[in-house]
This record gives sequence, structure tokens and C-alpha cells, in this order.
Amino acid sequence: MFINFLTTKKSLGFERDESCKQLVKETREPISPEPGHLERYDYQYERNGVANLFMFFEPLTGWRHVEVTEQRTAIDYAHQMKYLVDERYPQAEKIGVIQDQLNTHVIASLYKAIEPKEAKRI
Repeated sequence: MFINFLTTKKSLGFERDESCKQLVKETREPISPEPGHLERYDYQYERNGVANLFMFFEPLTGWRHVEVTEQRTAIDYAHQMKYLVDERYPQAEKIGVIQDQLNTHVIASLYKAIEPKEAKRI
């Protein structure tokens, strides 16, 4: 998902995406290297859940923000958009968002998490 216009004082451009990552845990300690050899690892691992990464990037300034959550729900999405509007761009009159068609990327997500008047403002 991305914004493809230049940043001005009244309208701002940013890129936004999210990704789900599997968390893994080593099950064995690496084998210490012998002289002249590299350290060796056993590729066996234990699945340790998943984490969701919400990412914002402002290309013209080099600013980045990553928020890690346990899941990716409509409510998580709404809180990220509220952060963007209230904390990152409080001076903006308008923020345009072009995004993919993920089921949580809808206006209804704001109304699930936030009071209707506040959701409309965002």
C-alpha cells in the first residue's frame, strides 16, 4: 500500500504496509567452531507463535515507524491509522491512503475500534 503524491503542509504522503512473521526458537546450542572451521548450527527449531508488523515509511524524509502486535485485526489496523492521524500528522488537513484489499483495510474497522464521531474524523 502506498501514497504516490508529494508531501506538502496540507497533504502528506507516506507508505504503509504490514507483514506477519513466524517466531522461531532455537532448540539446540550452536556447536563451537574448531580451529579452521566455522560455527555449526542445527536447523531444527521450535515454532514460537507469530507477530504482526505494521510499518509506516515517509520516503521524502526517511522517517520509519514499526509497531509489533500479536495479531492483525481490524481493531489493530484502526489504532495504527489513529496513530498516523493524531500523532504523526496532526497538522495535516488531509491524508490520502492507497491500500490493498485486505479484509481489515476498510472504514468499518475504524468504527469497530473507535467512537463514531472520532472514527469519522480519522
